[in-house]
Amino acid sequence: MGRKRHIVVDVLGLLLIVMVHSAGIQDRNGAKHVLTRLISRFPGLKLVWADGGYAGKLVEWVATVLQRTLSIVKRPRKSQGFRVLQWRWIVERTFGWLNRSRRLSKDFEALPETTEEWIRIAMIQLMTRRLAAKT
Repeated sequence: MGRKRHIVVDVLGLLLIVMVHSAGIQDRNGAKHVLTRLISRFPGLKLVWADGGYAGKLVEWVATVLQRTLSIVKRPRKSQGFRVLQWRWIVERTFGWLNRSRRLSKDFEALPETTEEWIRIAMIQLMTRRLAAKT
């Protein structure tokens, strides 16, 4: 039994929305719940960037149901190896920050809601350390 972590971050990589669910749910179906929660919390948001795993009918669903723009960041064709993709690297960096947290390096939790809370706690720790370093 696996889990999928969906996160939405701002352009600084700071957490806006987190949702954890069973790996048996396809990314696009899970994304509908995430995006619905995102728009309810941030109604002024008009544009969301996502990776290629969210392409397809989800883009159309976001446009018709949520009346927002879902822009898919795709890899250039015929590219091989690692490439930094504009906007997509931000969420990947945030996942890297989260994986530094020992509690999140493996899936120890019995409930997806508990994992979501530990992700929030890890981001709170990250943000408070950065604020403390500024003073």
